Amino acid sequence: MVYKINQFIFESYLSEMKTLTLFISLIITLQGWSQTNISGIVVDNKKKPVPGASVTIKDSYDGATADSLGRFKFKAFDKGNQLLVITAIGFKTVEIPVELKGGDLELPVQLKEEVTEMSAVVITAGSFEASDRKRAAAVLTSIDIVTTASANGDVTGALKTLPGAQQVGESEGLFVRGGTAAETKTFIDGTLVNNFFFSSVPGIAQRGRFSPFIFKGTVFSTGGYSALYGQALSSALILESIDLPEQSSASLNVSVIGVGAGFQQLNKQKSASWGINYGYTNLTAAFAVIKQQQEYSKAPTAHNIDANFRIKTSKNGMLKYYGFYLTNSLGFRQNSLDSLGYKDRFALTNGNMYHNLSWKENLKNKWKLNAGVSVSTNKDDIAFGMQDAAKNDVLLNGLEYKQFDVNNKGFYANARLVLEKRFKGLNTLRVGTEYNHSDDKNNFTAYNGMLFKSRLIENIYSLFAEQDVYLTNKLAAKLGARAEHSAYLNKTNLAPRASLAYKLGKESQASLAYGIFYQNPELRYQPAVNPLTFMKATHYIAQYQKTTSATTFRVEAFYKQYDNLIKTQNINGREIGSSNNGFGEASGFELFWRDKKNVKNLDYWISYSFLDTKRDFLNFPTAITPNFAAKHTASLVMKKFVTKLKTNFNLSYNYASGRPYYNIQYDANTNKTFFADQGRIPDYHNVSFALNYLPSIGKTNSKTFAVYVLSVSNVFNLKQVYGYNYSGNGMRKTELVPPSRMFIFIGAFISFGVDRSEDAINNNL
Repeated sequence: MVYKINQFIFESYLSEMKTLTLFISLIITLQGWSQTNISGIVVDNKKKPVPGASVTIKDSYDGATADSLGRFKFKAFDKGNQLLVITAIGFKTVEIPVELKGGDLELPVQLKEEVTEMSAVVITAGSFEASDRKRAAAVLTSIDIVTTASANGDVTGALKTLPGAQQVGESEGLFVRGGTAAETKTFIDGTLVNNFFFSSVPGIAQRGRFSPFIFKGTVFSTGGYSALYGQALSSALILESIDLPEQSSASLNVSVIGVGAGFQQLNKQKSASWGINYGYTNLTAAFAVIKQQQEYSKAPTAHNIDANFRIKTSKNGMLKYYGFYLTNSLGFRQNSLDSLGYKDRFALTNGNMYHNLSWKENLKNKWKLNAGVSVSTNKDDIAFGMQDAAKNDVLLNGLEYKQFDVNNKGFYANARLVLEKRFKGLNTLRVGTEYNHSDDKNNFTAYNGMLFKSRLIENIYSLFAEQDVYLTNKLAAKLGARAEHSAYLNKTNLAPRASLAYKLGKESQASLAYGIFYQNPELRYQPAVNPLTFMKATHYIAQYQKTTSATTFRVEAFYKQYDNLIKTQNINGREIGSSNNGFGEASGFELFWRDKKNVKNLDYWISYSFLDTKRDFLNFPTAITPNFAAKHTASLVMKKFVTKLKTNFNLSYNYASGRPYYNIQYDANTNKTFFADQGRIPDYHNVSFALNYLPSIGKTNSKTFAVYVLSVSNVFNLKQVYGYNYSGNGMRKTELVPPSRMFIFIGAFISFGVDRSEDAINNNL
């Protein structure tokens, strides 16, 4: 009985399976009648296959992936009008209307290249960039700056090892491609910085007031810079401050020139931070060991206190503040050329305050806001005079003019607003406005007590626009224009800018740049005898660059034409602006090579610049090569970290061919200037060495991290001559040399909470 029941169940099952099989076969047959066989090949705009491209019917599971030859083939069971969607990395998505009605359908598909941030060409003509941005062809980082032996921890000192910058040791600032230091302007978080350097001291170049560690990005444009910046004939140094710290930390530093301490606090949500730092500098002990050319009555001393806060306003928004107050003073005597046996006396007391507030925010519809405001003040009390051997002030007949006091007070305010709109791909539009205000007061007290006052107030209003146009991943352009109005000059200018870049290969590209740049005449030559206008420079730049993850090679050629340079005349012993009849030109080429790979455990770079320049400006009798321009400059910088010794070794060599020197005198009879003396100084050579010892390397759970520093400038004690000082009548002269041939720095930098040593190591491996 059981057997019969099981047999019945089995026979019923077989009958149902036959029916189901017949039904499935019928469905498959019907689908075979209605399916469409889709095939084809996917190519790019150069007719080359695109392997890995995805080809699908929109809103369907039907599709295929292209093989290594770009071919694809699949069956589609949908009917009627459909959309065929083709996607591939690095290409724009394509949708093709198709009608599916069975049979075979062969489609050729061509994809267009997508302009992406990682593969697009980057416009670099005229600029060196060092930052944490992925697209930057990084050249120098903050660690690079402080570990460059010849830089002495100064931002501009490190930049002097790059092509385009001159090795000028007697005056502060960046002298770029035949331009004066005043023709290079510095910007922090977008706004102009007035008095970036410590106040001038005769014959001694001054350092910058800002630490390199407060910056995360550095763009050094030696020409052809963006329309977002202005009032710089030659160059722009664009600095971007750091964002939130990694964690709360404290720091302490002790050296032969001073002490300092600081603290940074990060909140638990890591959305806001604040910090404060104090530094004291006194060179009395250092000068007691290392004798100076000057006889100091007061060695340079300085007090500096700075504060900051950073607040994350949204996912991509950031509000940042940085400010400081700094006071410094010094005094010295040196042998007088005008009266043998007497000393020329100089004393300076300076107070400087700076505040910078910036805000970045993403707005709706792919708009971005970048706003900033900065305010600064500067006060100089300067005293000149003559003293006898007993250090008593004296007035000598005919030399009374050498005893006087100068009191300068300046107030500066800068505001800037930039709106940025991102379009398809990397195409971007930037529009904005800028306002620069300056109020300079000058009091000159003569030897007889007579007081001469002057005041100059300037307001510059600017509008600018700039468009990034990416035609393909290989071809891009930057087009811009900037308009400025000077209230003091009562003049307006319009400056077009344009750059073009073409990607030659995976790692190489060529760039071109053109631009017109305007700048107000320097304040020290105003008020002028006659109305003045903007000075003007026109830049032409061509560049080739090849970069890999470990190497950078650049070659750049340039030509600059100067117009409307300021000419001066002598009035009561002072140079006063008289006209804009000056002119000039500069041309040359530059090479840069950096290698972190090909020599084991060694990071090095080499730069070379050739400059041919002449200009007729100020009191020059004719067009000549200015005394700050060397025809040939070169630098070699090497860095090596030895893990076993936990020490980073740094060496740099700087060279400049002999610069011309002139003694230009004024002839009262002809009312013209003439060369009383001229020549060429010896070539400049400087070898500097530094080592950084990091004892915390390899220690786990260490809460204290120290870096011990030893640096020696001009290791071989070579004689360096920057030019000549002349007596008032031009009969006597003496060499203008550094305050000391060699300087030695010893210091310890200790941080609590954050280990910065790995940054130094990784940067040099």
